[in-house]
Amino acid sequence: MRGGPARTRGHGGVSAFLQPSMQGEWVRTPGCCPAATAPASTGPTGPGHAEPHGGHLQGPGQAAAESGTTLLLQGLCANTVMKLLDLKGNNLRAAGAEALGKLLRQNQSIQSLTLEWNNLGTWEDAFATFCGGLAANSTLQQLDLRNNQISHKGAEELALALKGNATLQQLDLRWNNIGLLGGRALVNCLPSNRTLWRLDLAGNNVPSDVLRAVEQAMEHNRDRHSAFQETQARTHLLSKEVQYLQEEKSKQFLDLMETIDKQREEMARSSQAAAARAGQLQEALNERHSIINALKAKLQMTEAALALSEQKSQDLGELLATAEQERLSLSQRGEKERRLEQQEAAERESRLLRDLSAASEKNLLLRNQVDELERKLKSQQEELFLTRQELTNTSAELKIRVVQAEERLDVEKRRARQSMEDSEKLRFKEVEHMTRHLEESERAMQERVQRLEALRLSLEEELSRVKAAALSERGQAEEELIKARNQARLEEQQHLAHLEEKLRLLAQARDEAQGTCMQQKQTVAEAQARASQLSLQVEGQRRRIEELQQELSNKDQEKVAEVTRVRVELQEQMGRLQAELTAQEALREKVAALERQLKVIASDHREALLDKESENASLREKLRLKEAEMARIRDEEAQRASFLQNAVLAYVQGSPLRSLSPPK
Repeated sequence: MRGGPARTRGHGGVSAFLQPSMQGEWVRTPGCCPAATAPASTGPTGPGHAEPHGGHLQGPGQAAAESGTTLLLQGLCANTVMKLLDLKGNNLRAAGAEALGKLLRQNQSIQSLTLEWNNLGTWEDAFATFCGGLAANSTLQQLDLRNNQISHKGAEELALALKGNATLQQLDLRWNNIGLLGGRALVNCLPSNRTLWRLDLAGNNVPSDVLRAVEQAMEHNRDRHSAFQETQARTHLLSKEVQYLQEEKSKQFLDLMETIDKQREEMARSSQAAAARAGQLQEALNERHSIINALKAKLQMTEAALALSEQKSQDLGELLATAEQERLSLSQRGEKERRLEQQEAAERESRLLRDLSAASEKNLLLRNQVDELERKLKSQQEELFLTRQELTNTSAELKIRVVQAEERLDVEKRRARQSMEDSEKLRFKEVEHMTRHLEESERAMQERVQRLEALRLSLEEELSRVKAAALSERGQAEEELIKARNQARLEEQQHLAHLEEKLRLLAQARDEAQGTCMQQKQTVAEAQARASQLSLQVEGQRRRIEELQQELSNKDQEKVAEVTRVRVELQEQMGRLQAELTAQEALREKVAALERQLKVIASDHREALLDKESENASLREKLRLKEAEMARIRDEEAQRASFLQNAVLAYVQGSPLRSLSPPK
């Protein structure tokens, strides 16, 4: 923590400050807590035996003090500026040890940590978490754990942490309770740790042989550390020389790169021009392809429209065929009914002739009932007349609806023809203005297709409605006929008992029946004439459909001719584009030749660089040889100086002036 004093929490919630000393380290200025301010004795008992100051003090403010320290440690987990931290005499326990372990795991800036006069080793699990954080830390270099009541198990945990730590250099464990087992555990972990070069174990009841082994390991690590520092200094000097050589080499390389960049710029300009030309040609090709695709899409749309028109014509023909079949079925049913009526009338006449002999005797009795029968006959005749009128009305309505359906079919055909003519005109216009109005033509075609589909749907709905109406009317007519027949049969059955009294009236009724038969024959002849007229009309419609098909075939031929013409034009355009592609390939070959030249230049440059590097290596070898010669010369000069010094001393000792010189 730099830039000001760091504030920590002491016993009882009293604040303490961390202030920098004159040597650049952080010195703790404690608050008012006597346990934190008690000085450590240096006698044989030492601070390790001063338990009242260490951590077994219990007062009302200890829990608050430890909670404050843990809060401080949690806040320091994300700090990236502080280098030194002193928490001496803060009575840290289990929570404090766990918070310290978390701090060591997460913080990446603290290099020195002082934890003297605490109780971290009393709780083994919490101290194990602290050791785990120490093993995971990669920045801490100095750790002070004096007077923390660390047992041999805590020492074993520390040994495991030291095996995984690769940055800690100084560890102070004086005045604890490590003992023999803890000392051996630490000795066993030292061969795997090569960075720790200072380990203090005084005041821990550790045997002397263990202390000697620890000291030997520390000396070995110190030698390694000093050798590492010397190698770092030498590498720094060599790196400076290499950097100077690299700067000179970089200058030469920059000069070469400038020339190469100029050549590359020229090549890039030529390649950009060629690429622009190729891009223009590619754009032209893409435009032609888009035009061809648009023409193909239009052809597909027209073919789909023709297929739809053909389907509509087929549907109309099928509808006409179904209408003809219905008419034929109706005429056949009418003829069958009439034949049945004639047969029934003949049977009745035979029965009546048989009953004439028996009825002659009963004429007198039946004269009174004749009037009633005449009235009933008149009512029946009126009912028959009404039924005939209804039949005529229904047949007339059916004919009118058929005529209306035919007129609608004609109108739809005219609309289809008009739509086909409009589509052909629009197609010719779109072929002329193909490059300008592609989007508008596509929208118009989509709208027309939607309209045609809507027309088709409306026509289908109208046809279904007409069919449903015709079927309903036909069913109603059949039901009415059946009802009339049932009524006639019932009345005839009722009147069979009274036919003996109506012989004279039956003769008149027979005459009337014959007249009605003649009328029915006439109506049948008229229906046949109408059927022949309808067949003629159907044949005319078929001829019209054939004419429409011929027109469609002619239009297809014209479309095929146009497609062939467009294909010929596209082939010509493709030939031109192929010629342009050949020109582009020639340009690409030129570009490839230029790239080969660049590769040759680059290879030459690489060879020159390799030559320079070999020259640098030879210069380094010469420097090494010169340094060896300088060292040899220095050794020789030192030997000569020693020889001269010995000679001078010998001369002075053997000279008479030595007796006169005062003693040193």
